Amino acid sequence: MSNIQPGAADLPNTLPGMLAEAVSRYAERDAIVENGRSISYAQLQQQGRQAARALMALGVQAGDRVAIWAPNLSEWIVAACGVHASGAVMVPLNTRMKGAEAADILERSGAKVLVCVGDFLNNYYPDLLQGQRPATLQHLVVLGDKVLPSADLSWAQFMARAEGVSAETQLQREAQIGPDDTADLMFTSGTTGRPKGVMAAHRPTILAFKAWAEVVGLTEGSRYLIINPFFHTFGYKAGWVAAFLQGATVYPEQVFEAEAILRRIEADRISFLPGPPTLFLSMLAHPQLGKYDLGSLKSAVTGSATVPPILIKRMREELGIQNVTTAYGLTECGGCATLCEPTDTVETVANTCGKALPGTELRCVDEQGNPVDVGEAGEVVLRGYHVMKGYFEDDKATAETIDADGWLHTGDVGVLDERGYLRITDRLKDMFIVGGFNCYPAEIERIVSNHADVAQVAVVGLPDERMGEVGCACVVVRNGVTLDKEAFIAWCRANMANYKVPRVVMQLDSLPLNASNKVLKRDLLEIVKARLEQAAQPA
Repeated sequence: MSNIQPGAADLPNTLPGMLAEAVSRYAERDAIVENGRSISYAQLQQQGRQAARALMALGVQAGDRVAIWAPNLSEWIVAACGVHASGAVMVPLNTRMKGAEAADILERSGAKVLVCVGDFLNNYYPDLLQGQRPATLQHLVVLGDKVLPSADLSWAQFMARAEGVSAETQLQREAQIGPDDTADLMFTSGTTGRPKGVMAAHRPTILAFKAWAEVVGLTEGSRYLIINPFFHTFGYKAGWVAAFLQGATVYPEQVFEAEAILRRIEADRISFLPGPPTLFLSMLAHPQLGKYDLGSLKSAVTGSATVPPILIKRMREELGIQNVTTAYGLTECGGCATLCEPTDTVETVANTCGKALPGTELRCVDEQGNPVDVGEAGEVVLRGYHVMKGYFEDDKATAETIDADGWLHTGDVGVLDERGYLRITDRLKDMFIVGGFNCYPAEIERIVSNHADVAQVAVVGLPDERMGEVGCACVVVRNGVTLDKEAFIAWCRANMANYKVPRVVMQLDSLPLNASNKVLKRDLLEIVKARLEQAAQPA
């Protein structure tokens, strides 16, 4: 793999190896700063290995799955380092999931241990699994002060279990991890309506995000405020993994609130801040923006939605961020495939996702898989070292996504220009993006179809100034009832992650269908837009 990128041969092969190398160079430097408390690189490695020994004491073997269901906390990173150092596979869970959604992933992954937050977002997370905890889940470890009977172990009790396994035994386990071993299993929603587990190996993550970090301006000593959730590749791999590769310091942030972010940038002299366009729009719109000193902020990365050129211009001029870049990727390729350079023009950064990472092949192809001409639209396909190993226990879906020649079919429609820069123009799979989170209509439709009053439902994405896009549920009801839209949305909130909840609800007599009784989403979108325009007309 030494020809993938300059210096690749010198990079570590595994994520525990990455941390060991960072300790050899930056042992006393702060790896994490949280609530005024610092954890040095040496301390992080020590705590991660302690967590690995604790997992081994609970019976976790190499290749077993261990899930983490928590917001951005230092313990999340310690737990993840522990999972990796035990040779196990980390399964991150979205904190916006309801109990049934989390239980489904825990069961399908066969997770033996769950490290879970206690109180968060007005919920006590272990209680969300009551009555639906999978039999395979042997231990539930709870972070925070509140540990109720529904939990098995507090974090302190869990870490104390490390005494049952020697340091030598753990180091032997760590030394046996290979570069192509699975490091994480990230469940991504799919067009089938059910999330699929993406298996990613250690070495490709290191190679991809070393290249990413070098381009975007994440450097030794950077102060990186991570608002993107750790359960997402943007907060995990482009987050703390990239930071530790570079010798940067991580500042975790649990919930996005514009004034709190502005305050933290000033107080902690934050220099590096990625996030979806929503984040930067909210900062720019804050009435007190001018009173905060943002002079430390040097680099930002955005993407995940349409980026208007004026936003890039304002980020550079009003927020004072010199390096603003955009990127494109998906979980199936480790989270990053293309990247703009900080030196690219405002128009390039806003209107394209950049060019392929070193070692990545990128094409736009027609329905037969043949490359289309420059400037012509086609499906975006990728091939390279960081394409996933496959979907967990789903050979059929893997074969449908990665073809016989190794090309990953993204389902996105794009155009390549003469420079090799990619512009995403459409989505084959109807996905829309709410505040940086991918939403798949089929998954939302599957949940909504359980509603007592719903005979048929189809979900489409609509443009939204603040969130980028939001969902619109088009519902055909049972038995001629009139849908109570507020009650329907409340039901959705109780049954799915908040970002999936449709913000617009439209009752229709029927859905536009083709001869195979499949919903014609483009026709439906036209109906929705026409209705919304009509409703906006003055009476």
